[in-house]
Amino acid sequence: MGCDGGTIPRRDELVRTKKKPEQKDKVADLAAKWKLCAITQEPLRTPIMGCELGRLYNKESVLEFLIDRSKFENASGFAHIRGLKDVKELKLTDNPAYQKETAKKGDSYIDTQTSPYICPVVGLEMNGTYKFCFVWSCGCVMSERALKEIKSEICHKCGKPYSTDDMIVLNGTETDVDELRTNMEKRRELAKLAKKSKKAQKHKASDESQATEINGESSSKQPKVETASSSASSIGIPSTNGKLTNGFSDKKIKLPNKISDSKLKMTNGKQGDKAESIQKDSTATTVYKSIFTSSKKAKNQQSAHWVTYNPFYN
Repeated sequence: MGCDGGTIPRRDELVRTKKKPEQKDKVADLAAKWKLCAITQEPLRTPIMGCELGRLYNKESVLEFLIDRSKFENASGFAHIRGLKDVKELKLTDNPAYQKETAKKGDSYIDTQTSPYICPVVGLEMNGTYKFCFVWSCGCVMSERALKEIKSEICHKCGKPYSTDDMIVLNGTETDVDELRTNMEKRRELAKLAKKSKKAQKHKASDESQATEINGESSSKQPKVETASSSASSIGIPSTNGKLTNGFSDKKIKLPNKISDSKLKMTNGKQGDKAESIQKDSTATTVYKSIFTSSKKAKNQQSAHWVTYNPFYN
């Protein structure tokens, strides 16, 4: 029956205490983060991608996730991945001491801390015991210790410049994830502003080109000044030194310098007859010359000309 004096109960047998939460196995947790894909939980294989929150993915699983999100149960946790622009392919350094997994034996020792990748500067293994970061602009992966020991604004692997906001911690703590999320939102806002500015510049350029085309067409339609001056001289407006004195405007207009003798011929201070030059023209026909009074037939006849009325003959 018990409790008859033969046994001494302990306190935990009599008092109900609050149970402690189950603790995760640290080794298994690190292996899941650094050796498995965050979406499909499959082993990582090249090419390996990294998001702006510092998680690792297989490229195939990312493409499947973007094509059809309904296949994945935990799709809400990866809503920040909207396209391939939100993921960067990582440039990893291979570990020369890493040996691929072979057939396991019952009495063999399995080292779970080995990693296929290391830091290119310090040589630390990327197994989760040390913090690792990658540069968002170039995708190079390095340890945090290397960044602290060699402080510079140039990537140690590829030599490209970067800023502190571009550094993304891989599989960081909750505080690290919060900082990365704020940096991600800032980066996306700047990208939106850059797109808007580019669109505005394109609209301005198109408007300016249209305006220049319209101005070119209007200028081509406007009459030239020289043609206007020549028409003014043909009408008989008096001019002095290239200036028109018609009572309306005194603007300078270019006039033709030379006037052919066939068009204008002065004799004894009077304007000569244009028909005389026509009678001397070798290219004109006799029928055309007979129209004018300067022809021989018109001079011999006593009546008026058959084309025009000339009072000289009446």
